[in-house]
This record gives sequence, structure tokens and C-alpha cells, in this order.
Amino acid sequence: MQNFVARAMMMAPLLMLSSFALAQAPPQSSGAKDHKGLPPICQGEANRFNCASAKVEGTEDAPAVDSWGRPVTPPAKVQKSAPAPRHEISGTWQVDGADEFGFRIIGVFGAGAMPSDGYPEHEPPYTKEGLEAYHRNKPVFGMTAVPAAQTNDPLDKFCDPPGFPRDDLHRLDSIELLQTPVQVVVLYPRDKHWRVIWADGRELPKDPDPTWDGYSAGKWLDDTTFVVQTNGTDERTWLDNAGRPHSDDLRVEERFHRVDHDHMQLTVTLDDPRMYTKPWVALDKQALRLMPADFTLNETRCSPSELANYDSLVSTPIVK
Repeated sequence: MQNFVARAMMMAPLLMLSSFALAQAPPQSSGAKDHKGLPPICQGEANRFNCASAKVEGTEDAPAVDSWGRPVTPPAKVQKSAPAPRHEISGTWQVDGADEFGFRIIGVFGAGAMPSDGYPEHEPPYTKEGLEAYHRNKPVFGMTAVPAAQTNDPLDKFCDPPGFPRDDLHRLDSIELLQTPVQVVVLYPRDKHWRVIWADGRELPKDPDPTWDGYSAGKWLDDTTFVVQTNGTDERTWLDNAGRPHSDDLRVEERFHRVDHDHMQLTVTLDDPRMYTKPWVALDKQALRLMPADFTLNETRCSPSELANYDSLVSTPIVK
């Protein structure tokens, strides 16, 4: 029941809302801005959403532990990291830092670089078809949020696989990369899910049969940057937790840039000409740090029985 309890604690504040903001046709982005303070969606109306609060000055975080209850030693703040090894990104990597809402887990309110937070420049450049598809989706977070009992999110409603690129863009916390001479395997703790990136020189399929995670092929751009192209993703999945849609024409680029031995940056760019008028960056140099070799990822799963229990006890009674 661990996952059910955690889910209830996060979702309950949203379910008490009597009304939610209606999305307007988004203006074209004029470029990212350095925002100060809480975003618009976290202000007013008695804090409509469960936005994380900032750390109180003078306090210290509790010692971190892994899923075995073993303490995790934080990296030394003054120690300089060794140079990045050549053509090597394997290891367990954890999100380093917090997003604009105060969450270390990236993607609660949508793609990390384009959250659904009320800032106009954070709205993707929809086509007419894309905007119509977006308004058909009913997420639990973001500017078009609805109570959980009314969502049609395939992940939260039916426990469908998150699919790609939602794996990267929704609740990204930690990933483990396993590298062989011909492939990189990405392990996601959420739903004990994994995907394969082929690095044997193959080209992407020209007319792929869509799958949950699509088809991924990667190559080294230089000694420390691994670039991945993905196509053939199933359009039933959402891009992120804010209900952004995609078609089966979607093309995704991931850039894993290893800054030094202990730090990496992940950039995710989306190109879907049916849904968006131009490519847009969903993650922009998201900082990741290398965890100790004995670090264990925490398991999180979507359990249909726990989801049904949550709906019957929490989400459905609140909206009645």
C-alpha cells in the first residue's frame, strides 16, 4: 500500500477544488525567462495546487536513505570532480536540484523546461490539431487540471505504461544507465520499466509500427555527448503530466552530456509537425549527479488494485 498512500497524499489537495482554470489558446513563446518566486499557478486561491515549499533557511535536510534504508553519502561540496571518462555514461544518476515549484522530482506540472504553470512562454507552439488534442486531455496537474475522478490520463486512469518520452518528462527522479558495446539500457524505477537505445550504427525504421517506447538509436557526438533519436511512439500516450499530446509522427532527441565524472546534463527536444508548429525543448540541460555504486533505486509502480481502492475511497467521493 506504500504507493497508494503516497498517491493519496499528493493528490488530495487537488481533489478539493471546486473549479479549475480554463486553458486559453497559448501565445507563441518569446523565449525562456528567469522567473522569480512561485509561478502563477501556485499563487492565489489559497494555493490551488500542492506546490512544494522552499527550504527554510538555517535548517538541514534529513539524512538520505535508499530503498534498503541504507544512508546515502552526499557528495563533498568543495571537492572537484574528476574529468568525464570518454564514451561512458553508465551508472545511477539522480536529479540534482529542484524545479520552480520546489520539487526535486521533475515533471509534476509537466515537462521540466515547459511546465504548465501560467507563464505564457511555457506553452508549447500548438498547431490547430495539437490544441484540439490538448483540450481533449484532462490532466490532474497543470492549467487545465480536473479532479482525479474526472481525468482521462491513460496512466492515472488505467495504469497504462507511461511510454516515451513521458518516461523522461514525468516524475523524473533517478535513472540507471547500463552500457554495452552495442546498446545503452535505460532503467526507470517507475513501474520497473526499461528501454533500449541501440548504439550499433543502425538507422531508425522508416515506417515503424508504433510501440509504447518507440525505437531509439544513439551515437557519440563527441567524447562526452551521447545523442539519441527516437521515433515510432504510440500516440495514445501523453508527453507529460500536463496532458500535452503527440502524434505518431513525433521525433524525440535526447542529449546526454557528461560534464565531468560526477555530473551529467540531459536535454530533450520534441519535434511533431502535426501537433506543434516548431520543435521545442522539454528538458533543457537538466542536471543529474552520479550516485554511489551501491545506491538502490526506489520502486514505484502503478497497481490497478491500489488505483481502484484510491478511486473508491478518495477521488470519487470528493467530487460527489
